[in-house]
Amino acid sequence: MIKDLTDGSNASGVYLVKDFAKCVTNGGKTYLNLHFQDGSGVIDGKKWEVTDEDLEILEVGNLIRVDGTTLDYKGKLQIKVLGLYKIDPKDADLEGFLIQSPIPVETLITKFKKYYSSIQNPDCKAILKEIFTKYYKEFFDFPAAVKNHHEFYHGLLYHTVSMCEIAEFCSNHYPELDRDLLISGCLLHDIGKVIELSGPIATKYTDEGTLLGHLTIGMSLVKEIADKLNIKSDVPMLIEHMILSHHGKLEYGAAVLPLTREALILSMIDDMDAKMMMLDKAYKDIPEGSYTERLFALDNRAFYKAKK
Repeated sequence: MIKDLTDGSNASGVYLVKDFAKCVTNGGKTYLNLHFQDGSGVIDGKKWEVTDEDLEILEVGNLIRVDGTTLDYKGKLQIKVLGLYKIDPKDADLEGFLIQSPIPVETLITKFKKYYSSIQNPDCKAILKEIFTKYYKEFFDFPAAVKNHHEFYHGLLYHTVSMCEIAEFCSNHYPELDRDLLISGCLLHDIGKVIELSGPIATKYTDEGTLLGHLTIGMSLVKEIADKLNIKSDVPMLIEHMILSHHGKLEYGAAVLPLTREALILSMIDDMDAKMMMLDKAYKDIPEGSYTERLFALDNRAFYKAKK
């Protein structure tokens, strides 16, 4: 497993090809920059002797047998790849090569259903039912991102449930909040990612994702359903506003700034949950009393891991 590799380890084994690129050194020599994945993590690799056979068998999302050893390069472990070999995908369980959620999916589904079924507002209920009937499997399986946060199998579900738990606390602490609207916003804020992203295996952005983005896609899904159901209340508009504004600031990708109480707190919950997951990932492989790498998504800061 990738998580068990150390400097100088035999890294030979079967991996999922997460990404790769054909590169050229300053001296004009071709090499491969590779990213491998198994159920425990992701690791970079370099292959300095490139053959035509290598390029023929490499494909993002495929399983491949790798021969190689690990080395520490500038404080980061990578594989020095000596050989790449095609394997029959029937020889391995592809799902086993996906990074798993820290919480079992059965637990996440139970929590999701609790929040989903707790909504009392009839218009919120109608919109939720239509969307999750259509995108049930994708919503449960997809990651929440390509990288940075919740970029694992069932990550979208994990992130959504986590936000609902925080929103439930906030609704109890601030009773002026419309609890049904806030929980509905949590459940739907990232629904556009089921179209923006390609799926749980070697996740990448789709053309719609690149050109439209999940905020616009999610808003359009809610509007389409509200029009179909002929909902006349302000509920669809308020949910659409939460989706469009949940990144909080225009410079962070929000289409509009949050202009309702529920939209504001939803953006704060989303930002907090994403950043805490980024830190969890950064802290995971460093000892206490040391600093993380500089985290671009967190203002390029290096964070200290306190001694217990």
